[in-house]
Amino acid sequence: MGEQAVVRAPAALVDGDVDLARREVAGGGSRLERALAEHLRADGHGSVYDRPAAFEAFIRGGGNVALYAAVGTALADLYDRFRPAALLDVGCGDGTALLPALQAARHHPAHLDLLEPSAPLLGAALERLRQRAGSDPRTQVHAHPVTAQAFTTGLAAQPDPARTWDLVQSTFALHAIDHDQRAAVLRDLRPHVARLAVVEFDVPDVAVGSPDHLRFLHRTYEQGLAEYSDDRDLVAQGFLMPVLTGQLRPGAVRATFEQPATAWARQLQRAGWTDVTTRPLHDYWSSPAFLVTARGGVGTSGGSAGSSHAARAGMNTA
Repeated sequence: MGEQAVVRAPAALVDGDVDLARREVAGGGSRLERALAEHLRADGHGSVYDRPAAFEAFIRGGGNVALYAAVGTALADLYDRFRPAALLDVGCGDGTALLPALQAARHHPAHLDLLEPSAPLLGAALERLRQRAGSDPRTQVHAHPVTAQAFTTGLAAQPDPARTWDLVQSTFALHAIDHDQRAAVLRDLRPHVARLAVVEFDVPDVAVGSPDHLRFLHRTYEQGLAEYSDDRDLVAQGFLMPVLTGQLRPGAVRATFEQPATAWARQLQRAGWTDVTTRPLHDYWSSPAFLVTARGGVGTSGGSAGSSHAARAGMNTA
C-alpha cells in the first residue's frame, strides 16, 4: 500500500464503507493488501475461532515459537518461586503456554483449573495434559468451558472458600475482553487469588482508528504475515485478518481490546490488586510482550489456597 492507502483502506472500514476499502486494496502488491482484499471479498466477518486450524497454524509458527518459549520459561520460574498448590489458567487455549511451563518447572501444582470458552481448544489442552511426558498422576485437573466473565460472576454470586487459587495466570487472553467487562473480571477474581500473572502485549498508546493506529497496524501486520510461508493464507484469512478488521469495522466480531502495559497496571490497581509490577518478556512483531504480576486477596503462606481444593474431585492426568 502507498502511504495514503495505508490510511484510506482501514479508515474506510472504520467508517463502515467496505466497498471503498475493497477498492483501495484492489490489485495491490503488498502481503497485507492481498490478504485484506481476499478477506473483504469473502464479506470480512467471522470470529477468529471459527477456523481452529488457522489459530493452530498461527500459534505454532512465525514469531510465536520464540514468544511462547519465553512465556513458558517465565511461568515455570513463577511455579518454582511461589510453589502454587492450586493453579488457575484463564483462557488456557490449547495449552501452548501452560504445557511447556509445567514441563520445565520443578514444582507441579496439586490442583489445576483450566478456563477456556472454546470447546475445541479446551479439549486439545486436556488431551495434551493426558499425554504429557512426566505428568504427575496426583495432579487433579478441572475443566471449565465458560468465559472468564461467566466464571468470575459465579465466584462473586456464590462465594465459596474452596474456590481459591495460589496462582492465577492468563497469557494473551484477557485482551479479548472489552475494558469494562475485564475490569469486572479482575475485581471479582481478586478475593479468590493469592498471586496473579498476566502476559500481554505492550501496544502503543494511540486512539483506535486514528492515523497513527492505522499506520501501526499496517507496519506490524505486514511483518507478521512475512513470518509465514506455506500456511500464510490460512493464518491470514482464518486469524490475522479477522483480528485486524475486528478492531476497525462496525459490527465486526472484535477479538482484541489491547492496551499499553501502564494501562494494564492501572486497571489492576483500580480493581484492588497490590504489588503490581511489570517487566519486559519478549520482543514480538506486533508489540513487545510483557509480564505483569500482582498480589490478590488470599494469604500467600505456601499452599493456603491449594489446601481448600483437597476435597474436590477432578480428572486424573495419568
